[in-house]
Amino acid sequence: MGKIRVRTLGEESLEKKQKEKSKQKSRDKKLTKAPGMKGGERIVSVGPSEEELAALEVSKEEKVSDLSKRETKKVKTKKFKKEKKASRSKSYQTVAKIFDRSKKYNLTEALNILEKLKRSKFDETVELHINTIETGISGNITLPYGTGKVTRVAIANDDVLAKVAQGRIDFDILLAAPNMMPKLARVAKFLGPRGLMPNPKNGTLTKDPKKVAENFKKGQMNFKTEAKAPIVHLTVGKLSYGAKKLSENIQTLIETIKKEKIRSVTLKSTMSPGVRVKFD
Repeated sequence: MGKIRVRTLGEESLEKKQKEKSKQKSRDKKLTKAPGMKGGERIVSVGPSEEELAALEVSKEEKVSDLSKRETKKVKTKKFKKEKKASRSKSYQTVAKIFDRSKKYNLTEALNILEKLKRSKFDETVELHINTIETGISGNITLPYGTGKVTRVAIANDDVLAKVAQGRIDFDILLAAPNMMPKLARVAKFLGPRGLMPNPKNGTLTKDPKKVAENFKKGQMNFKTEAKAPIVHLTVGKLSYGAKKLSENIQTLIETIKKEKIRSVTLKSTMSPGVRVKFD
C-alpha cells in the first residue's frame, strides 16, 4: 500500500497562500539577481549613485551655460546687424547739403538743383518717381524728346518664341498680333515674370505690331503702378538734355497720368539724392 497523504480540512486556503508566497519570492529573486552574479547575491540599490547624480547635475549646468552663451552671441549679432546702416559716400553727403530734402520745389528749381547734384563723369539718367492715390494706374506715352534710352523691340514670331523657350530674351518690349496668343501661352512662364507678356492694356497686343514697333522706337513707353504699391518709376531723359527738354518731358507725363491722381513726385538722377517736386 502506497503513501497516504492526509489532508486536514480547512487548510486548503493556507496551502494556496504559501504557494503564492513561494512564487512571489521566486519572481523577486529573478528581478534582483543581475547577470553574472552568484546565487544569493543581490543588488543593493537600483538607479544611479549619488556620485553619478552629482555628475549629471554638473553636466546639465554646463549645457545650460553653453546654451546661454550661444543665445547671447546670437542676440548680440542680430543687434549689431540692426544697428549697422548703409553709409553714404562723402561726395553724396556733400551734395545732399545743397538743398533741403524735406522741402518741395517747383519743377524749374528742382531741375536746377539736379544739375548741381551731378557728380559722375557719365551722362546720368533722370528718373521720376510718382506716388499715386491708388494702384492700377497704367497707360502709354511718347515723350517729346524721348527717354535717351534705346528700346529693344521685338515682334512675336516662331523664331523669336523659339529663342524665348530656350531662355534667350534680347528685347525690352515684345509685340504680338492676336493670332499669336496660343503660341505665346507656351512661353508665358518666361515672359510673365519679366512683365513682357503682350496684352491689350499696354498696347503690346495689337493688330498692327509693325506700326506700334515704330512708335516704341521713337520713344513711346508704357507706365503702370507696381502690383502691391501705388508708385510709378519712369525714365524721363538724360541730364545732358538740359532743363527745357526735361521740363517738357515731365510736364507731358504729369498731364497724362493726371494731377488729381498724384500724391507726391520725386525727381532724381542716377547718382543723386531725390528732390521733392510740387505741381500747382
